[in-house]
Amino acid sequence: MHSLKNILGFVALASLTTLAACDQSKPALDKATADLAAMTTERDGLKAQLAASNNQIAALRGQVADLQGKLAAATAPAPAPAAVEEKKPEPTAKKGKKAAKPEAKAEPAAPAAPLPAGAVTGPSTAAKSGRKHF
Repeated sequence: MHSLKNILGFVALASLTTLAACDQSKPALDKATADLAAMTTERDGLKAQLAASNNQIAALRGQVADLQGKLAAATAPAPAPAAVEEKKPEPTAKKGKKAAKPEAKAEPAAPAAPLPAGAVTGPSTAAKSGRKHF
């Protein structure tokens, strides 16, 4: 029995020591739990801000694409109006002469493609050399 008393005494002493140690770390544990809750709340707020910013970026990209389309349409040259040909009375054929051939219809030229940004038109600025270049 004596050994049973020693074992129970040891268990009681270990329990008291454990409780005393837990009481000392309790404030640190509470502080860590509070910090974790604060960080979680801040993280959730930042995720919400990120989602809102990404939605705004997508909307702005759509607006930019729409405005670029409108700009391209506005800067494109207007199509040339269809040429109205006046009908001339055909000359009467005289004896021995062939009838005049009808004139071919002139097709309007296709509009030129817009130049890329920074493109330069006009005469070359390169220095000319050689014969007949003064």
